[in-house]
Amino acid sequence: MNISVSTLALSPKPLDKVLGCLDDRGLKYCEVINEYPYNSIAKDVVDSYNIKITVHSPLSDINIASYNDVIRRSSVSQIKNSIDIASSIEPGLVVVHPGQIPILGKKFMDKILANSKDSLIECSRYAEDRGVMLCIENMPDIQGLLGKDINELDKMVEEIGAYITLDVGHANNMGFEISEMLKSPLIKHVHLSDNDGSFDNHNAIGSVNIDFKSLFKELDNRNYKGILVVEVKDPEAVTESLDYLKNNFKNL
Repeated sequence: MNISVSTLALSPKPLDKVLGCLDDRGLKYCEVINEYPYNSIAKDVVDSYNIKITVHSPLSDINIASYNDVIRRSSVSQIKNSIDIASSIEPGLVVVHPGQIPILGKKFMDKILANSKDSLIECSRYAEDRGVMLCIENMPDIQGLLGKDINELDKMVEEIGAYITLDVGHANNMGFEISEMLKSPLIKHVHLSDNDGSFDNHNAIGSVNIDFKSLFKELDNRNYKGILVVEVKDPEAVTESLDYLKNNFKNL
């Protein structure tokens, strides 16, 4: 299994500084959130380091489930831009969120769910044409977010021909046990952080109460070969997480 670090904790450091820092720690992967200040990811900068990049499509100001078609189309365009970037850098993987319910949207759930699915189908086909793996992420227990139930997400992802990013912290916040989190064979990418179940805090791995020993045992049993992304809230939590992984899991 391959350990990565998300720019969530390291922004707004320039990307070359982020990659240099991770390179110094001997890491081989980084996940870049493709919005300001990383709205462009220069291939020549990436190629200057011995680090492979996965791309997390933009989180802010977009909604692929919106019933405002201008917003929806613009949001899909932003994800396609991330796919284009990922197509030119290894390993060619993009993480995407399934959208959210607009403030006045509860009366129009059928349309919102249909828009989310249609947008993801369009992005999945575009990713396939570009040779990129599209991985849809499960969401935490925050009002308005779609894709919180990992079992429902699994069914939808199978229908549209994409894959899953399992966010362990999100799943724990939703009350799923480790064995429940890992049922789907479509899980090709994993985000790691810790919390006590009450909120998606993005705490350092091993600092609260998620059973990471059981998680890694299950991943090993399932012969998981993908990337494990440390997606925590600040640089200190990155250091704490990497030290925890190094000290507790010698095969990583």
